[in-house]
Amino acid sequence: MKTITIQVPDSLEADSREITMILATRLYESGKLSLGQAAELAGLTKRTFAERLGDYGVSIFNYSASELANDLANA
Repeated sequence: MKTITIQVPDSLEADSREITMILATRLYESGKLSLGQAAELAGLTKRTFAERLGDYGVSIFNYSASELANDLANA
């Protein structure tokens, strides 16, 4: 894994774990990371990460509308 360093404003009331979780959820939501990769980035098990996605407004069902329609048509 790569290591990066970022600077955040002192006024941001979030610790490094929270910032890492936000990053992991957004990368998962955008499809750049799988559930397992995002969980690993966040330092959580897949199950715990999946359970916490809702706290960040992210659905575990990471399908676009067209993918969902295609799946329904094939069902």
